[in-house]
Amino acid sequence: MAHFPEQGWSLLCNGVLLFEDTGELLPDGQIIAPHKPLGTHHIATAA
Repeated sequence: MAHFPEQGWSLLCNGVLLFEDTGELLPDGQIIAPHKPLGTHHIATAA
């Protein structure tokens, strides 16, 4: 495993690249889109 928080990614022992935004790049090239939940400061409300 390699961890590079200053670059926003980690390499797991199974070959998966894990990105800070929760996206993933699998060893077979498959992409898993980021799925980080939005914080409350990103939610807009209508008045």
